[in-house]
Amino acid sequence: MTTEAKPTAAPPSTETDSTTPTSTVRADPRRKAERQRINENKLTKRLLRETGRAIADFNMIEDGDKVMVCLSGGKDSYAMLDLLLTHRERAPIRFDIVAVNLDQKQPGFPDDVLPRYLTGLGVPFHIETQDTYSVVTRVIPEGKTMCSLCSRMRRGILYRVASELGATKIALGHHRDDILGTFFLNLFYGGRMKAMPPKLMSDDGKHIVIRPLAYVPEKDLITYAELKQFPIIPCNLCGSQENLKRKEVTRMVAEWDKKFPARSWNVFGALTRVVPSHLMDKDLFDFAGLSTTGQPDADGDTAFDDENVYAGELPDHVRDLAGDDVGDESQIDGAQPAPGKRKVIFMTDLQSLS
Repeated sequence: MTTEAKPTAAPPSTETDSTTPTSTVRADPRRKAERQRINENKLTKRLLRETGRAIADFNMIEDGDKVMVCLSGGKDSYAMLDLLLTHRERAPIRFDIVAVNLDQKQPGFPDDVLPRYLTGLGVPFHIETQDTYSVVTRVIPEGKTMCSLCSRMRRGILYRVASELGATKIALGHHRDDILGTFFLNLFYGGRMKAMPPKLMSDDGKHIVIRPLAYVPEKDLITYAELKQFPIIPCNLCGSQENLKRKEVTRMVAEWDKKFPARSWNVFGALTRVVPSHLMDKDLFDFAGLSTTGQPDADGDTAFDDENVYAGELPDHVRDLAGDDVGDESQIDGAQPAPGKRKVIFMTDLQSLS
């Protein structure tokens, strides 16, 4: 009978198994907390920088303004109020803030949350109670989108309140993704190249509406809301409707941000660099009256054949996400940059504020 030799035990290893948790391998809670603090500080600085840029670039707030901050109870308007309060303390100009909430009498709306929050901050506020919920649900058939009617009614009420309060500016919490979404909605379903401006005059010609979060992506606001622990109030109207076209374009932009972080910023940046002579709107450019001048024009028949079409830089955090793919997305669509050159992509042509 044959027997197999028993294997001898291997001597104990002097090396540390990287897969075995030990006191030296485990993450130091203090270092983890410090990294989190640093990241949170970077986020706050970035949001203040981007809102400050938007305010300065479009002259949103001027000395002596009374800014009516429309507070819905959602993450965006909470963040806008929080950031504007910080800007008010640091700005070289003086301006006042009054928070306004429109209580639309939605079922289950916790009408004590915002007054308690604003009182705790010491911010002057006004709660306007108007039962628009009953009107919208009565007029709009079940399953149909309520956004259009609801927003028109809400705008009219807010404009009236702004006049009553003596507000010179009305601040809304729309962010970068809202602007992109509106652009694509108009492009895909409205047949128009139109977006959501960072600053506009109201329909009645009496008010200036501003959007200080115009440069801020939604994902940063989600993180900021978690950091600040805002008492979020869910919307039982538009927030509960799943059959919205806006959700479709929102998912599209979110998918881009995952795969190609620079793409959505490029589209956003394109909204600041419109070339009417290379579009087809006869009201914006006099094609009928176009004639030769005898003077050379380097951009006269240039469409998309310049590797440096974007003459600036992406935000640092977007460049970090994009990595080596920044500037090379044109290769996906078949447009190769010139050998040895790297296409530079950026969000806006605007200078950073110190």
